[in-house]
Amino acid sequence: MAQIVIIDDEEDIRATLRGILEDEGHQILDADSGEAGLELLERNDPDLCFLDIWLPGMDGLQVLDRVLERYPHLPMIMISGHGNIETAVTAIKKGAFDFIEKPLSLEKVLVTTAKAVEFKELRRENIVLRSQIREERVQELTGRSPLIQELQTQIRQVAPTEAWVLITGENGTGKEIVARSLHQLSRRAAKPMVEMNCAAIPEELIESELFGHEKGAFTSADKTQTGKFELAHSGTLFLDEIGDMSLKTQAKILRILQEQRFERVGGRKTIQVDVRVIAATNKDLVEEIKAGRFREDLYYRLKVFPLHVPPLRRRADDIPLLLEMFMDTLTRTQGGKPLQFSPEAMSALKGHSWPGNVRELKNFLERLCIMYPGRLITPEMLPADIGRDHLSGRAGRAGETSDFWPEDFKAARARFEARFLEKKLGACGGNISRLAETIGMERSYLYKKLKGHGLLATE
Repeated sequence: MAQIVIIDDEEDIRATLRGILEDEGHQILDADSGEAGLELLERNDPDLCFLDIWLPGMDGLQVLDRVLERYPHLPMIMISGHGNIETAVTAIKKGAFDFIEKPLSLEKVLVTTAKAVEFKELRRENIVLRSQIREERVQELTGRSPLIQELQTQIRQVAPTEAWVLITGENGTGKEIVARSLHQLSRRAAKPMVEMNCAAIPEELIESELFGHEKGAFTSADKTQTGKFELAHSGTLFLDEIGDMSLKTQAKILRILQEQRFERVGGRKTIQVDVRVIAATNKDLVEEIKAGRFREDLYYRLKVFPLHVPPLRRRADDIPLLLEMFMDTLTRTQGGKPLQFSPEAMSALKGHSWPGNVRELKNFLERLCIMYPGRLITPEMLPADIGRDHLSGRAGRAGETSDFWPEDFKAARARFEARFLEKKLGACGGNISRLAETIGMERSYLYKKLKGHGLLATE
């Protein structure tokens, strides 16, 4: 329900409006002058305001000008007497949402209020969506590898549900793309998806960003601000890098996730929301829990449905497809001729470890386009580290060339074991328990093997 401010010097009008609107469940604040009304607006963040045209002291049009200057997105409904229609029309031209003529009609009040609240909600969603417009990016996972196909299947399964999702994966693997896909395929797709990078906001400001704050809550709080949770109402809240949040903030987040209600920083009003939460992290939260840096109860609250985004080195066969897609985007947005890659250069790229994953691959391709526009890329044109990876035989891991198998039997057995576990782990979507059951190995022993081969993935 909405918070509504009424500014009118007639007590009967304020009482009538209050009765009508409170019966609909709205919260009402009122003032008997323009000056008092402006003070109310400064202390609160209402959804709608009823404003009388004739007021003692500062009149309605003067108040309207001040309000629209400071709160341009607040719907203003003017209240006019029978002889003030022309003035009311002037108010509409200035930017008022609508006007209601005295004596007040119950039906007119209800219909106009509903339209104004809906307008405010649509405008809020528009602001959120416009803020999300950035440079063109991949909106869905690209790849044909078994790992990506399995992940795409899991996304389609969980997206239409209300289940909360915890996305794990290294930096640059595409966790944000997974989150966007989940939102776009959900029942909430028409509502906003609000993002917050928990690692990018100073600790002292995280609560204010999440929950909003009231004017005067702290030194720099010169006006009331709506938080991410409130902006995401009826939509999706994406908490990126959740593992970087402090224990103090984690405790507050847990309570809000359970109750779906909160108070702004410095406020007393309880705000109820309906939000689906998607969280992501590049950290092993199980290890963070053991180290005392992450709350176990929050981990299990978020991890209703875990998704793991595999690193690029485990799906090297997708690299040609990713390069083709990035190349198409670059030539359309920046012009120039596309690059081509020799078989040897492509083999080297597929054999590189890509510590920055898909993000690193995209940035790498953009550099090549600047350095060698329209050229055929050969191994000599590649950075030294990629060439070294290729020459050292890492490319064989992706293509299993003759360099893949070492001469030493013990090393060959270890290499085979690592490759076998890597493939099976991918087929199980990174789920260690499922892998243990599939290959018939005790989970704790399997855990040690995976850790020893550097294949341990967060479940």
